[in-house]
Amino acid sequence: MTRLPLLIDTDPGVDDALAILMAHAHTDVAALTVAAGNVGLKHTVRNARTLVDLVGAATPVFAGCPSPLVRAPEEDAAFVHGEDGFGDVGFPEPKHVAESEHAALALIRLTRERPGELTLVALGPLTNLALAVRLDPGFPQRVKRLVIMGGAVTGHGNTGKVPAEFNIGFDPEAAHVVFEAFEMFDLVDWEATVRHAFPDDVYEGWVAKGDKRAAFFHDVFGTARKFNAEHERTGFIAADALAMAVALDPGMVTRAETRHVAIELDGRLTRGATVVDWHKRLGGKPNARIVLEVDQGRFGELIAGALGA
Repeated sequence: MTRLPLLIDTDPGVDDALAILMAHAHTDVAALTVAAGNVGLKHTVRNARTLVDLVGAATPVFAGCPSPLVRAPEEDAAFVHGEDGFGDVGFPEPKHVAESEHAALALIRLTRERPGELTLVALGPLTNLALAVRLDPGFPQRVKRLVIMGGAVTGHGNTGKVPAEFNIGFDPEAAHVVFEAFEMFDLVDWEATVRHAFPDDVYEGWVAKGDKRAAFFHDVFGTARKFNAEHERTGFIAADALAMAVALDPGMVTRAETRHVAIELDGRLTRGATVVDWHKRLGGKPNARIVLEVDQGRFGELIAGALGA
């Protein structure tokens, strides 16, 4: 597997944490750019810094947008991830210090310094990416590949708006900007992550065999695991980790469909929905490779490596 350098835009978040551990275990991370989403920006930036401390890296962390582009968010995900985004474990203040440059400006600068080299993995709301697009319309052309964790391609979302997935639903306008600006991206949606859950005993095995990273993740995962159990989400669902796996190992994708995907901005019941033109009726140019199935064994190996198992 080629070690492709990554830019990671994120809102840590428990599942973001696992994805970021995977990235540091298996490739080179140029930067973490951070937005509000799962919880507020103060917490997400602190959590990114905590992760960099944990892996002993020097990865720069850039704080970005504290709110969506246009409307105030209708909900966050503290009820899943804990009020601090990391299960309310109470970690000490991290030593790693965030950079002063805004995340959107960092995305623009880093892709100018390394045009066509960096794979961008978007694990949270797309606010920072959208702002970068508006500040520099040439930004998408300098990104080697974009992988987005977001959406629910047949309407089985995970928010108060039934068809919507959290990352897209948190900032639909930002998603609209990004989906229109990038000619092609990989989309790993919520429904795919549910299909690729692992049995609980597999997860427990990783934790038992793992190192300090496994112990850390198991601690922060407690609140989310309890929520999943109470809401009929069976097995170990690793949403952002699946998107990261697709970024790290593109060959693991065994089934995908390329279609035009757009974002619903106005529907009373459907705001934030990802609308897929499955039957090519609307005339839009295909812009998304929708990942439907991956090699589950290869996915598991990447998680195990990230946890030291």
